[in-house]
Amino acid sequence: MFTGIIREVGTLLSRREAGDSYLRIACQRAPETIELGASIACNGICLTVIKTGTEDRQHWFEVAASAETKARTTLGDWQPGQRINLEPPLRIGDELGGHIVSGHVDGVGEITAIRAEGDSHRLLLRAPAVLAKFIATKGSICVDGISLTVNEVEDDADGATFGVNIIPHTWSATSLAGAEPGGRVNLEIDLLARYVARLNEMTE
Repeated sequence: MFTGIIREVGTLLSRREAGDSYLRIACQRAPETIELGASIACNGICLTVIKTGTEDRQHWFEVAASAETKARTTLGDWQPGQRINLEPPLRIGDELGGHIVSGHVDGVGEITAIRAEGDSHRLLLRAPAVLAKFIATKGSICVDGISLTVNEVEDDADGATFGVNIIPHTWSATSLAGAEPGGRVNLEIDLLARYVARLNEMTE
């Protein structure tokens, strides 16, 4: 489990396709602090560490991703140089600063607009129809692994457009600083919204 509070931004060093995809990601954490088999949320995707190391004084870890993960997330688009939001798993006793996040991406959205609002940025994002009913004003959503609050939602027949406000710290401390309209992002809906919707379906 995760909280959607990004701890650092890594960089994709390389990827290798051999049935699954094998991605090597540069990070600040020393290899001895990352256990093999540990989970790390990478742009909101829970991935398992299979290797760690240091080369030319640059720390890195390696993860594997299946065809299913590539099909359901933006991971298939990642190329060397890609900036990746990183969060280690929540530990008992850690502060829950965002909201409960599973690292299981529900779908891919698209950034439709970015505009400055004071010192902050307002992002408008497009969500597919299958996720629209789970997105509510003042509810939580995870965008590329970042816990955010939904400011407004507008539904239509093909899905929903929703807005989030990005404060300066979040903007500079995550991959959003390099975001552009048209960019694809991983979306994970709020767990509570998922189960409430399921219960409603069962009682109808």
